[in-house]
Amino acid sequence: MSSQYECLKSADLYAEAFGVSAPETLLDKEVWPRKQGFFIRKAHTDAPTAPDEAAPPVVLELAQGQFGLVPTWVKSASDAKLRSTKLAVTRYETMSTATPTRGTWLQGQRCIIPMQAFFEDDWRSGKAVPTRIARVDGKPMGVAGLWEHWTKDGEEITSFTLLTVNANSHALMNRYGQNGNEKRMPAILNEGAWSAWLSAPIDKAREFMRAYPANLLLANPVQKK
Repeated sequence: MSSQYECLKSADLYAEAFGVSAPETLLDKEVWPRKQGFFIRKAHTDAPTAPDEAAPPVVLELAQGQFGLVPTWVKSASDAKLRSTKLAVTRYETMSTATPTRGTWLQGQRCIIPMQAFFEDDWRSGKAVPTRIARVDGKPMGVAGLWEHWTKDGEEITSFTLLTVNANSHALMNRYGQNGNEKRMPAILNEGAWSAWLSAPIDKAREFMRAYPANLLLANPVQKK
C-alpha cells in the first residue's frame, strides 16, 4: 500500500465536499510521510446534554498535521520523526491491538483524510509503474484515519494515519503492490458517512471498514510519482 496521496485541488472543495471551513492557504499538492496534510475530525464541544435530550448534531472541523502518526508515549521529537514514516498507513485489522494505535483507537480519535487521488505501483510488467487512482466522477475522496496529539517539553506534534483494508479480491486494487504480498487499499468512506464514522460507538466503527467499489474508481499511469 502506497503512502503518497494528492490533496484537494482547491480550498473551496473542503467546504463543498465535507462541510468544513475552507483552509486559508493550501498545502503542497502531494503528501507523503512527515509532510503536513489536512484531516477532518469531530469538533470538541463542552456543551452538556441532558439524558432526555437528543444528541446535538456532529460538528466537523478541518485540522492540519503531520502524515505519520506519533503515539503519545514517544519520548522525543527525533524519535517521533523516525517512527512516523512507518505509521503513515495502518491496517484496520490491527488498529485496536497494535501498540502505536491502540490508545488512539480506544479514545475515539478518528478522522477523515480528504484526498483527490492516491498513488500505487503497478508491478504486472515486472517494473513499478506509478499509477494515480481517483474517483471516476473526479470528486474528492474521504479516507478513514486516526489522529493524535503528542506533546513533551514544550514541543507539540499533531499527526494522523490512514487506515487500509484488504484488497486481494478487489477487481481493481488487486493489480497493485508487489506480487506475493497482500493487496491493500485505503478505507474510502461512502459520501454521507462522514459524521457517522466520526461519532459511531467504538463497537460499530469497524463496520465502515469496507473496500470501495471498483467501478467507482479510475486508474491512470503517471509519468512521475
